[in-house]
Amino acid sequence: MSDALQKLTRNVLGAAAALTLSATPALAQGLVRDTEIEMVMREYTDPLLEAAELEPTAVDLYLVGDMSFNAFVTQGQNIFLHTGLIIRAENPGEIKGVIAHEVGHIELAHLARLQDASRGGMATMMATMGIGLIAALAGAADAGAAIMASAGQFAALDMAQYTRGQEASADQAAIRLLTATGQSGEGLVSTFERLAYQERLSQARRWEYFRSHPLSADRVSALRRNVDASPYRDIPDTPEEIAMLERIQAKIIGFMVPPSQTLSRYPLSDTSIPARYARSVAYFKDGLIDEAEAEIAHLLEAEPENPFFHELLAQVRFESGLIAESIEPSERAVELMPDAPLLQIYLARSLIAEGGEDNLNAAVLHLNRALIFERENSFGWFQKSLAHQALGQNAMAELATAERFYSIGDERQAHLFARRAHDELERGTEAWIRSAEILAVTQPTNREMREWNRVERERRPNFMTQG
Repeated sequence: MSDALQKLTRNVLGAAAALTLSATPALAQGLVRDTEIEMVMREYTDPLLEAAELEPTAVDLYLVGDMSFNAFVTQGQNIFLHTGLIIRAENPGEIKGVIAHEVGHIELAHLARLQDASRGGMATMMATMGIGLIAALAGAADAGAAIMASAGQFAALDMAQYTRGQEASADQAAIRLLTATGQSGEGLVSTFERLAYQERLSQARRWEYFRSHPLSADRVSALRRNVDASPYRDIPDTPEEIAMLERIQAKIIGFMVPPSQTLSRYPLSDTSIPARYARSVAYFKDGLIDEAEAEIAHLLEAEPENPFFHELLAQVRFESGLIAESIEPSERAVELMPDAPLLQIYLARSLIAEGGEDNLNAAVLHLNRALIFERENSFGWFQKSLAHQALGQNAMAELATAERFYSIGDERQAHLFARRAHDELERGTEAWIRSAEILAVTQPTNREMREWNRVERERRPNFMTQG
């Protein structure tokens, strides 16, 4: 991929992180941020990455808020999992199997080989289509449509198909990685067997996963033989893993399915934790705050030290306008899970909205800790700019705004705000040095400067001089 395309990919992914930040799954199609779901998916993924001799921290994992069954990888070691994959899985092993297969594609450098095999304009078109797809998933529908339109009249997933040989080798890699981690590959083969009929359906009705990962009877048979030969074939998922999957499935359904359907699937007669979890979200979405809090109260009675139940209570209250009441459960969530940066960002949001010098200073401390690990979280930088502005710390607010624009790839605005901050901050301080770093990495070329000036002129009102 060219430097320009790599830069555009980074910008789109940064924008996606900014557009979909939420304590819980986003309702619209886009990238989902949720500490609990990300934690579970990381527990599935990281051992497989280590078995493939890949550094887990170098592989980014993204959740796509889409109810179709799909998963894919992109250049730069990015794994995307649709929420539909999670809720359609019958057990944790099915998700682990699909993840292992995608890790196999990364380990075997299949994307790089696809590009090497498609020189010139075709490679550029494929890369552009992929970026357009990511832009659309990120919520930038207009930008995504424009990018994809410029690449030609082809479906993005069709243009990124793996070859049958690559699929077979990724299957073998998946079984090898699962075996290396002492896990069964039964979930992967059962998923393919259960969904194999999709290959016989029309193109329009197939799961997106099988458009980019062609499935055949021979492939399923070969995979079955490899799984049967594994010494770990009959290793089951643990009861704890099954319970956790049921919990996050209920959470996703609660947020991404209409409340009436959620309540039908999880009736009042079901008093399990997943059912109460789903109903509490459904009630919240329907504006039934008392009913939502009643269900959360049952959850907290069962598990008083579960940070995610406190997080949900905080969200219900905050988004219902009960700002002051949202602080205590949010503080409790952070206390129970102090290393979760998203929880700290949500607590800071409540503190800033409530206001007061003590709250604002506490918010800045939480954001400082969180943004060490969430450098591209533009919502976090936005909250930090609000806190500094409210405290009268204008230069620090401008620096946070520069960080915010840099995180989403808007180098022009990042440069402008970093310049303002740099001119006002005390020379030699950590903040002053950081503003200098942003200025250095966003320094425009002469051509870019001319373009920036043109954009600035167009934004200004055109006044006629009267004499």
